[in-house]
Amino acid sequence: MADGKSTPLRVAVYARVSTLGKGQDTEVQLRELREYASRRGWQLSGEYVDVGISGAKERRPQLDRLLADAHRCRFDAVAVWRFDRFARSVSHLLHALETFKALGIEFVSLTEQVDTSTPTGKMVFTVLGAVAELERSLIVERVKAGLRNARAKGKRLGRPPKYLDKETIDALRRKGLGWRAIAKQLRVGVGTLYRVAPGRSKTQEEVFGTR
Repeated sequence: MADGKSTPLRVAVYARVSTLGKGQDTEVQLRELREYASRRGWQLSGEYVDVGISGAKERRPQLDRLLADAHRCRFDAVAVWRFDRFARSVSHLLHALETFKALGIEFVSLTEQVDTSTPTGKMVFTVLGAVAELERSLIVERVKAGLRNARAKGKRLGRPPKYLDKETIDALRRKGLGWRAIAKQLRVGVGTLYRVAPGRSKTQEEVFGTR
């Protein structure tokens, strides 16, 4: 990374609006980001702008390009106007921040006044990580508690059993189909067929061969 004394730090800025018009304009975000970079004495290396794209979407052309350029080390910092302009969730934000950290790239959010190049910014990043980890743990515990409650009430878990008609199996056998072919057609395992149609001898040739 540039040391900020001899060579200006290179910064990429990202802006996004979900719709055009209705008071939404990426230029509002970009103007403030440019002014911030100028105040810091940073060199603007690129502007990445997604227009008409919802923040909930996983794929955004310009954000994808920014992340690709980050791996090519084309800038030393990323600045955004606000978290929700950049990330679709806390986990998405943390994943991006962890990627930037591994690449030696700083992250700045103007509205939230977060700058990972400062001690305060690093602390915020640590707190966000702890909150995300707590959220994941709570989700896992809720799922486990739900499963325990379902079992206690006698509910059957997993895929519901598939109904197989013995007459259908017999009809397919009369057509000359082997057990394996029937299992494939009915989308069940060979063992399931034998449970439904007892009395059929399960030979190695039938199970592993064509019959």
